[in-house]
Amino acid sequence: MTAEPTTLASWTRALRKQLDALGLDSAALCREAGLAPAVLDDPNARCPLSVTTRLWQLAVAASGDPALGLKTSQFVSPTTFHALGYALIASSSLREMFERIVRYHRVVSDALQLELRELEDVYEFRFRVPPGSPAPAPEALDAFAAIYVRSCRNRLNREFSPLLVQLQRPQPTDPAPWQAVFRAPLQFDAEESLLRFPRAAFEQRLDDGNPELAEHNETVLRRNLEQLQAASCSERVRSCLEAQLPDGEPSAERIAQALHLSLRSLQRHLAEEGTSYEALLGETRHALALRHMRDPRCSISEIAYLLGFSDSSSFGRAFKRWTGQTPSQYRDGFNNA
Repeated sequence: MTAEPTTLASWTRALRKQLDALGLDSAALCREAGLAPAVLDDPNARCPLSVTTRLWQLAVAASGDPALGLKTSQFVSPTTFHALGYALIASSSLREMFERIVRYHRVVSDALQLELRELEDVYEFRFRVPPGSPAPAPEALDAFAAIYVRSCRNRLNREFSPLLVQLQRPQPTDPAPWQAVFRAPLQFDAEESLLRFPRAAFEQRLDDGNPELAEHNETVLRRNLEQLQAASCSERVRSCLEAQLPDGEPSAERIAQALHLSLRSLQRHLAEEGTSYEALLGETRHALALRHMRDPRCSISEIAYLLGFSDSSSFGRAFKRWTGQTPSQYRDGFNNA
């Protein structure tokens, strides 16, 4: 297994705005999902995919709207995607815009693999879940597809529509909201998600393109990619632990294998960063325990399982060592606060 995918926290701001517009308490839903609202104010913060997926699930349940992702796309602005957003609006054609999306999407999220394929008279923009990785929430994929169709309309004209939209998400009971947004032939339960565009429109030169502005933002994006790729060994180990703990406590050897390192190399890198595998295992379990304890629907035995403990007693002893309280005492105090 590889490290858990992450997404820019600013992406969730659009969802919070949609929830607030519906009169729902977005801050409370963020806390329930294990996402501190303060994190959303950090423009460079990243959230594990499991947390953002949980937030989408809670948001759909609270709103009762399976088409919530489509509506959330309306609250996305260029600043949502940082330098990538500005590079896209400065692109000189839709083809150039999607080439940048494919090149730099990891700055926003590494939860999907993207590909732009040039065929005889069409272009196909494909997005799929990497092998062995968890799938994002269907509503997040709806929002993803809708954002880029809206971007095409904003740059070209509002009447523009793709030739075909394929989504891996399950067939909705009422497809009308999807038909209203995409205004194109729709296929649900598809083998892969894709948007198909006419070649002529995709290659048409856009009058408001600004190559200088696009290049300036690409410089920022290249630096961001380098920083992501240079993530510390400790950060990569934490991500692997979060992904693997539900399958039981992973050994240091197993984590090293997931990171394509020898055990000796892993231990050396962690020592250079002033930590160890055992310390990171405890820190990661502690952080995850506090996150899960805030969810009243998650029982203590379920939390023990999610953290890779053999039984609730082992979890209880570790939790008391971390907090000075038993899990039940902590939860009672949290609920009464």
